[in-house]
Amino acid sequence: MSAPPAPTPPREGNLEAPTRHPIDWQQPGYYDRDALLHEMERVFDICHGCRRCVSLCSAFPTLFDLVDESKTMEVDGVAKADYWKVVEHCYLCDLCYMTKCPYVPPHKWNVDFPHLMLRAKAVHFKTGETKLRDKVLTSTDLVGRFCGIPIVAPTVNAANKVGALRQVVQRVAGIHAEAWLPEFSAKPLRKRLAQLPADTPGEPAGRTRGKVALFATCYMNRNEPGPGEDFAAVYAHNGIPVTLAVKEQCCGMPKLELGDFDSVKKAKEANIPVLAQLVDDGWDLTALIPSCVLMFRQEIPLLFPDDPDVQKVRAAFFDPFEYLLLRYKEGMLKTDFKHTLGKVAYHAACHQRVQNIGQKTREVLSLVPGTEVDIIERCSGHDGTYAVKAEFHAHAMKIVKPVVARVNQAQPDHYGSDCAMAGHHIAHARADGSAAEHPITLLRQAYGI
Repeated sequence: MSAPPAPTPPREGNLEAPTRHPIDWQQPGYYDRDALLHEMERVFDICHGCRRCVSLCSAFPTLFDLVDESKTMEVDGVAKADYWKVVEHCYLCDLCYMTKCPYVPPHKWNVDFPHLMLRAKAVHFKTGETKLRDKVLTSTDLVGRFCGIPIVAPTVNAANKVGALRQVVQRVAGIHAEAWLPEFSAKPLRKRLAQLPADTPGEPAGRTRGKVALFATCYMNRNEPGPGEDFAAVYAHNGIPVTLAVKEQCCGMPKLELGDFDSVKKAKEANIPVLAQLVDDGWDLTALIPSCVLMFRQEIPLLFPDDPDVQKVRAAFFDPFEYLLLRYKEGMLKTDFKHTLGKVAYHAACHQRVQNIGQKTREVLSLVPGTEVDIIERCSGHDGTYAVKAEFHAHAMKIVKPVVARVNQAQPDHYGSDCAMAGHHIAHARADGSAAEHPITLLRQAYGI
């Protein structure tokens, strides 16, 4: 009688911190479709054998369904043309890489699922397969400038509330009739904060230099300037001078998610010299949109690893609550709160979580006496444009359901997210007339300023 076969050794995990390789987007081989499909098959096979990320988004269930419904029930049975169905559902939240996958570098299998999906999107864009709708939706500066014109903004905002018009827009442009859409402000943040001092000394504390230049961002500037004003008030209350960059463009994240590297490069060439000069002048940097912070701290440095100004900006960029907590630890944050916040259901945005800075917003809000913060670490499914597209809106609403359930279960006095769009998406899914509030707005309320 022959001996039983030796057991298959378990797949080797990885206990080291994830590391990221620079993105070789300027090399011709990056756009080789055959090489891309070969790498996708390799990575998909690893994902199929693991399946830890099945609950994160719709990309992984789509992949696993394709495998399970194929003739071989393995990745080799999936038609290469169907690989793009997986790509379409990846909105580069980065959670699989930073929180789930045991096979990321320095593991020898070298799995970087988000950046592989980014490469696939770049190939699609390069070959002209990207929809016009998606190009328009990600042209945030252009859309914001037009829709923010004083006589245009009220018209656009009103039209977005008319169901019949939204149905027409869905049929013509592919923007779902029931999706939440942001309003446009006729008075952008840059005008509201136009009187900020251009050069004011700050008081250093620890890693912070005590004065901050705010990257206004497309969304906060053109759509929701209120949290930007709250930010300036909170920082001023804590003796931290705030200024705005002389000029700025979109950080480039929407175009990155489209695989449009040339547009990302143009945004980088417009923003980095201005931000680098601010750093040279003694300013730290921040932004109220986690995706923008992530763009300057991770994605642009990976796209342009040899640019010293990019690295300078990366080192000076902080999450706004990370900055406040650093000041608090040095005894430089005021705790003269006048109002409690009660119970706060706080959604931690994906692009903030993957920065590996910890729960800074929760920690700062918890400094307010009588405040209990219930943190929700699940994706909202919004992704800037994913939730508004007709073909993906139902998926986005499914993804947000567990978040809504957590908010409802908490019965909070306040709820919201560092990603204002995610907060509005949660409120839209709750559909009870309540409104999400940005954490910086809540902090201003607590200070009573």
